[in-house]
Amino acid sequence: MNSSLFLSQLLNGLQLGVLLFLLSSGLTLIFGIMNFINLAHGSLYMVGAFVGAASYNASGSFLFSLFAAVAAAAIVGLVIEHLVARPLYRHDHLYQVLATFGLMMFFNELAIFIWGNRPYFVTIPEVISGSVEILGAPYPVYRLLIIVVGVLVAFGAWYLIQKTRFGMLVRAGTTHASMVSVLGANVDLLKKSLFMLGAGLAGLAGTLAGPILSVQSGMGDPVLILALVVIVVGGIGSIRGALLAAILIAVIDTLGRAYLPGILALVMAPAAANTVGSALASMLIYLLMAFVLAFKPQGLMVSAKR
Repeated sequence: MNSSLFLSQLLNGLQLGVLLFLLSSGLTLIFGIMNFINLAHGSLYMVGAFVGAASYNASGSFLFSLFAAVAAAAIVGLVIEHLVARPLYRHDHLYQVLATFGLMMFFNELAIFIWGNRPYFVTIPEVISGSVEILGAPYPVYRLLIIVVGVLVAFGAWYLIQKTRFGMLVRAGTTHASMVSVLGANVDLLKKSLFMLGAGLAGLAGTLAGPILSVQSGMGDPVLILALVVIVVGGIGSIRGALLAAILIAVIDTLGRAYLPGILALVMAPAAANTVGSALASMLIYLLMAFVLAFKPQGLMVSAKR
């Protein structure tokens, strides 16, 4: 096994895990703390990717595109919370699923209407387009930047929810809303703030993914499935669980796709090994989820609320 290739694939898995965490952390907060299932969360990821790509191509400023994408996703999240989520907080999850699934379809069509049906490309900024050597293996600076941003966001989100007055009020407001209101806190404003935070994190993930993926309508749908797997494995409502599960799932998926076909080629024909290996690699994360549900159904880490 080539050690440089293994290190590169391991870092690729870590980078994918960070993007999954940025998406799933907002989803797990909204679901775990507010008890609201938002299937349109992947659409917020798509909004961030499109707005980030369009603003960078227009302005040439990567930092501006980051702020624009996060702000746009947060504003869209606020609108969703006010018009869709708020009336459904007290209803069964089935109503939430149906409403947000309809939103997902709406945003996909809206993206086609605004940006067209073809992939929308954005280049990596020149200042971070190079590569550095890590243990003798070259690795892109931009992907390392994604990893660093994800780690910083993970710590910041955990600290905000677990160690600040805002986080305390949000967690208390979801279970004892009347008591928190009596103490003078605006529960509706807390919910809107948390929803905007989750939407902004999804937008950040989308704009960071834009330069390494093709930005197109529906790009949030497959990532949403992975994010749902992440929050189930990590534990609903747990930031630390989301980070651990996202990295674990991404590394397993990346290494599986890279090495399973080669391993199977030792015992079967190369063509069959490629087909079977790719299929098995796609199944690994769902097998992991099934294993966790069987032996630890609350997830690897249970949130403080639970």
